[in-house]
Amino acid sequence: MNLLPTPRSLIKRPGSLLLPRKKSLRAGVIRQRRSQSAPKHPEGYTLAISKRGIFISSRDLLGWRAAQSTLRQLMREYGHKLPCLKIRDWPDFARRGVMLDISRGRVPKLETLLDLAEKLADFKINELQLYTEHTFAYRKYKRIWQSWGALTAKEIQILDARCRELGIDLVPNQNSFGHLRYFLEDPKLKKLGEISEPFPAETKDFLRRPTTLAPNHPGTRPFLRGLHDELLPNFSSQFFNVGGDETWDLGKGQSKKLCEKKGKGRVYLDFLRQIHREVSQRGKRMMFWGDIILKYPKLIPELAKLGKADRQVSHTIIALNWGYEAGHPFAKEAAQFAKAKIPFYICPGTSTWQTLLGKHDNALANLRAAAKAGKKFGAIGLLNTDWGDGGHPQPLAVSWPMLAAGAALAWKAKSLDTKKLAAVLSRDVFLDASGKIADIAFKLGFVHQKLGVKAPNETPLGTVMAAPKPEEQELFCRNGLKWFTKIPAAKIQAALREIERQRKVLSRVKTKPGSAKVLAQELDLAARMAAQSCKFMLWQQAVAAKNTITASQLKRQGIQELRQLEKDFNGYWPRRNKATPRHCSSFLRWRIEDYQAER
Repeated sequence: MNLLPTPRSLIKRPGSLLLPRKKSLRAGVIRQRRSQSAPKHPEGYTLAISKRGIFISSRDLLGWRAAQSTLRQLMREYGHKLPCLKIRDWPDFARRGVMLDISRGRVPKLETLLDLAEKLADFKINELQLYTEHTFAYRKYKRIWQSWGALTAKEIQILDARCRELGIDLVPNQNSFGHLRYFLEDPKLKKLGEISEPFPAETKDFLRRPTTLAPNHPGTRPFLRGLHDELLPNFSSQFFNVGGDETWDLGKGQSKKLCEKKGKGRVYLDFLRQIHREVSQRGKRMMFWGDIILKYPKLIPELAKLGKADRQVSHTIIALNWGYEAGHPFAKEAAQFAKAKIPFYICPGTSTWQTLLGKHDNALANLRAAAKAGKKFGAIGLLNTDWGDGGHPQPLAVSWPMLAAGAALAWKAKSLDTKKLAAVLSRDVFLDASGKIADIAFKLGFVHQKLGVKAPNETPLGTVMAAPKPEEQELFCRNGLKWFTKIPAAKIQAALREIERQRKVLSRVKTKPGSAKVLAQELDLAARMAAQSCKFMLWQQAVAAKNTITASQLKRQGIQELRQLEKDFNGYWPRRNKATPRHCSSFLRWRIEDYQAER
């Protein structure tokens, strides 16, 4: 029986229930009641199917909604003939979320987001965040977001309303301290940056651009106030994620003297207090990424005081404890927030960014570790993050396996049957009766293992193709052009063969029109890009070995295939995304230029 998340208790019984074929008549078969005999949890429910009908009991409307999600999956699995059974079920985490990055090159169309929300709801996800840096259509800053695309106020309102119908809380997410590079590149806003020019990172192999607001600049709070005033009225949620992560620039420019006097941690916390005051005045409960404050453990207890002075729980702060590697120390970090009595989420990730096809082995370990630590230390939520570092070339088709895995673990932290993932995704997401497309998506996420190398937050399949031009000294995908020296040709060829094998299977699957067909198309485009990473590394090796004949052949083939890939990618883009692929797929042109530069 393919149900995701897996119910806590499921007892099969003899016989089956034959439903009326007309949907209009099915409602009469379902009986619902509030009962104290239902599991003692707001979302707890009992779902019983007998030959006489379907019986749902719950203590709350939330339990009824969860039961409906399970019932819809059963109806898609069995059609009008349902097996007799009894399910008792409730979640481990009250808030089960997905965060989608919309700021790195790929801004989804409203239709894409509505489809995403509807599918997530049936996996019992009840929170959705869209990570925003500069891609909300702020009236004053069209010059900044125009080429990227942006979600408008009206689009957010439509999405918010639909999410409410689905039982999903659409939480506003606007980074309000760091990660504001494209705002701070604007001549009129540059003065608000902690620094004004790029500086070498600690590793000296890339430049950090100005991304962090100067907390002591008199224009900083009015700037943020303007963003919040325009953004927040479009959301019905009582929560607001203000970001605040990776403030690399802090203390290196305008606040240097202040940080030397008070300490960088204290300056950070003081500004967080100011943001919290702005958020509370708007009736929202503030969330923030917990990475910076974890560097200053002595200051963590002070977070617990935020909002308690006026004795309003709605004003208390929520820490978001994130980490994306298999061995991330979630338990150690979560324990610190729990000890200080600070409400917190545990935040793993899909491991899709800078991979093109995913890194599912890492993601599964990361998701499991997060769920285990979150459950142990009392996290109030699990937020599964899907980032877009390096231009966000990976599509939702690549992310779906780990989005579903995260949903399963958010409901039941100790249970994830990976064997059911492909079956459920085929039925509910890819709409593929053959089961092959989801199986391909899952298998492609393990192809990187054939290369025999590991690195945090990337695979060569993703970063070789998306590597920026070396002279730009960008952070993301910066290792891409070096991988060919570390991977034997035989391993590259093995990975390439597996990608092409899966593409061949995909080409034979008949897909339904609509979103299912688009998912299959974008999965194939991602696989083609990853294949080009392999071919580019083989070309690099041939050039280094002065094998001119092989290098010349690979060059001609590479240029031809990349040109066709760019054409196909550009044709696909408007079906799912806003604006143009300019910020997402420019690396295809870079690799063509690399081929052409070699004489």
